[in-house]
Amino acid sequence: MLLKLKPGDLRPGMFVILPASGAGNLFPKNSFLIRSERQIEKIIKSGLAEVTIDTQKGAWSTRESGEELSTVEEEQAPYCASDPQGLVQEILKETVSSRISKEKKAKIVYLSSLEIMSKLFEDPKVERIAGAKSGLFHVVDAIFSDDIATDLIRLLRHDYYTYTHSVNVGTLSILLAKALFKDPSGHNMHELGAGFFLHDLGKTRIPTGIINKPGRLDAQEWEVMKTHPVEGYNLLAAAGHLTEESRIITMQHHEQADGSGYPMGLKGDQIFPYARICRIADIFDALTSWRPYQRARSVYTALTIMRGMGLHRDLFVKFVRLFERR
Repeated sequence: MLLKLKPGDLRPGMFVILPASGAGNLFPKNSFLIRSERQIEKIIKSGLAEVTIDTQKGAWSTRESGEELSTVEEEQAPYCASDPQGLVQEILKETVSSRISKEKKAKIVYLSSLEIMSKLFEDPKVERIAGAKSGLFHVVDAIFSDDIATDLIRLLRHDYYTYTHSVNVGTLSILLAKALFKDPSGHNMHELGAGFFLHDLGKTRIPTGIINKPGRLDAQEWEVMKTHPVEGYNLLAAAGHLTEESRIITMQHHEQADGSGYPMGLKGDQIFPYARICRIADIFDALTSWRPYQRARSVYTALTIMRGMGLHRDLFVKFVRLFERR
């Protein structure tokens, strides 16, 4: 996956792709594995505002020192291409226990989540679901290990790719659950977190022509789209992953308190509490994301719209407070 970073965020071990002109002329090739801090300094001094990295050929790292990559570390680049989930999980585990700044920790958590979800949506096989679930457990640990809510919210991208949307909703849902539950030990946050991130997995069963349509869906297409909660539930059930509670998040995240939601038209307390959490995050990201037929709303405008949607009051108040420091 290609990601955009500021030059100052580059680390040894990343595979960078530079423009053919400008900074690209500083090196024999304009795409290469970064092996030292000296290479990064050259890129920074070139004046580029941002650069591209290929996470399939390299990785992002929590490394703070400027030493050269060891032989073992150099070998991790091709390993990432063949087993990106494994390397991402190692990076996340290191991040949870590291003493890096909250800003850097948030960036690693968010980019790692994007990598996990983009690979899963490319090929949602049983083994990939298992690998994604394991990686998402580390994401949950990282979010609960430090107060990185503000930094994570700043990083949210709003291009509305399905995997980006899944990461945004998963991140916001975990942050809301963290704020809501005074004693998280009474909840299986690993399973819930994975459930939040995987809430839209059923969209992998929806024709791409409908998912990527550059406009509003017609009535027939909309009926097909509304099957994705059931498809997602069935995918997770067949794979044998996640608890029943977490699978219900996938099934119920489009239910509305007044019974106008889908797929079952549930009302009020019939809707599972964890699904309500996911629903709030889902609506917010849909409102603040750019689509061909809809401009992205500001945070304030989105929250104002949501205030009149009959959402669970206590949950909504907690959700609004996530944005206070921002």
